[in-house]
Amino acid sequence: MSWAFLRDLLSGVNKYSTGIGRIWVAVVFIFHLLVYVAAAENIWKHEHDEFECNIKQPGCENVCFDHFFPVSHIRLWALQLIVVSTPSLLVVFHVAYRENREKHHNQKLYKNPGMIDGGLLCTYLISLILKTGLEIVFLVMFYKLYNGFKIPRLVKCDIKPCPNTVDCFISKPTEKMIFLCFLVATSCLCIVLNLGELSYLVFKYSIKYYLKRHVKKQQ
Repeated sequence: MSWAFLRDLLSGVNKYSTGIGRIWVAVVFIFHLLVYVAAAENIWKHEHDEFECNIKQPGCENVCFDHFFPVSHIRLWALQLIVVSTPSLLVVFHVAYRENREKHHNQKLYKNPGMIDGGLLCTYLISLILKTGLEIVFLVMFYKLYNGFKIPRLVKCDIKPCPNTVDCFISKPTEKMIFLCFLVATSCLCIVLNLGELSYLVFKYSIKYYLKRHVKKQQ
């Protein structure tokens, strides 16, 4: 899978972000995207083939694997990366709209089309709320699908066509557990950064608006 489009998207958003937003882009790019492509993808690459049960009943291993891993970790992470980065397109589209509007009217309508103010501020805040909400949704989804943030060494399965309760073994559970904890911690860090940036912008522009009103009253 090529991740060039996601890299270009994050690079484009970086131009219009605050300092905290640039840290978020760096965290997503380095600790999510690069770690996923360089290491995590290879660790889970043959997870189905390496899943073994102590019985050779036809269909038993497939049914047990599907029960304990209804969605592949690695595919869910890929989906998370794409979905969580998508709200940033709102900011890019809004800036593009401003630039096209200036071209259409053939005059300078904004001090800087990429400056976070007015309508673009609302779009930016909405994108932060969406990114935070989506990160939380995916963390909850992980927790519910896999009964917690853990990789067991052994799972017991008694689903038909298995004739009785069988032991099934997951390959490289310790290595997978380390990367799982790392990626969950990275998602939590992204949530903290998004909430921090959201609070910073709301506080900054609330103070700015209050001072502006205060000055008008004085005049």
